[in-house]
Amino acid sequence: MNQETNHRLRRGIYLLPSLFTAGNLLCGYYSILSSAAGDLDRAAKLIGVAVVLDSLDGRVARMSNVSSPFGKEFDSLADVISFGIAPAFLALAWGLRGLDPSSAADPALVRHIYQVGWIATFAFVICGAWRLARFNIQSIDTGGLGPSAHRYFVGMPIPAAAGVIAAVVHFTPEPITDWYWAVGWLALVFALAFLMISTLRYPSFKNIDFRRRRPSLVIVLIGLMVWLIVVYSEPVLLVIAIAYLFSGLVGLARRRLLGHTG
Repeated sequence: MNQETNHRLRRGIYLLPSLFTAGNLLCGYYSILSSAAGDLDRAAKLIGVAVVLDSLDGRVARMSNVSSPFGKEFDSLADVISFGIAPAFLALAWGLRGLDPSSAADPALVRHIYQVGWIATFAFVICGAWRLARFNIQSIDTGGLGPSAHRYFVGMPIPAAAGVIAAVVHFTPEPITDWYWAVGWLALVFALAFLMISTLRYPSFKNIDFRRRRPSLVIVLIGLMVWLIVVYSEPVLLVIAIAYLFSGLVGLARRRLLGHTG
C-alpha cells in the first residue's frame, strides 16, 4: 500500500465517525419534524436510530484510534439535538397535545398542566446539556478517558434518558388524553432530568471489545436479542429502557446494603 493510498484510507477513517454523528443529528432533526406533524411513533423510532448511530460513532473512532477533540464536540452538539430537544418535543406532543380541558373538573387545571409541561421538557433539555458538558469536563480531567474508561457513567446518559421517552411513546403511540396520566408523564420527565444530573452510577458498555473471541452462546444470545427487538420492538425496547433506568437506583441500593460508600 503506497503512501497516497494510506493517506486516503486514514482520511476515510477520520470521516466515518463524523458521518455517523451527522446521521445521528439528521435523525434528531427529522424526529422533531415528525412530532410536529403528529407522527409520534416515527419520531420515537428516529430517536432509537439516533441512539444506535451515537453508539457507533464513538466506537468506530476508538477502534480505529481516530478520536479527536472536534469529533467529541461535534458529537455533543448533535446529542443536544437528538437526545435533548427531540425527545423533549416528543414528550410535550405526546403528553399534552391530546388533552381536552373538558376532561378535567376544572378547565384551568389543564392550562396549568400545559405550563408545567413546558417547564418539565425544558428541564429535560437543560439537564441533558448539563450532563453532556459535565461528561466532557470529566474527560479532560482524566486525560481524555472519562467515565467510559471505567465500568459506569456518572449520572444517567442522555441517550438512555431519551430512549425511555422514545420507548414509552413507541409502546403506546396514541397521545395521552386524560389529565392525570399527563401529570404522571411529566413526573417521569422531571425524574429523567434529575437522573441525568445525579451522581448515580449507570453501567457503561463502551469498553466491550467486540474484536475478542466470544463463546458461540454469546453470539446466539445477541442474535436472539436482535430478533426480539425486530419482531417485538414495542415491549422489548420498553423493558430494556426501563431496566436501564432502574439499574442506577438498584446499584445505589445494593451499595448501601453492602455498606459501600463509593
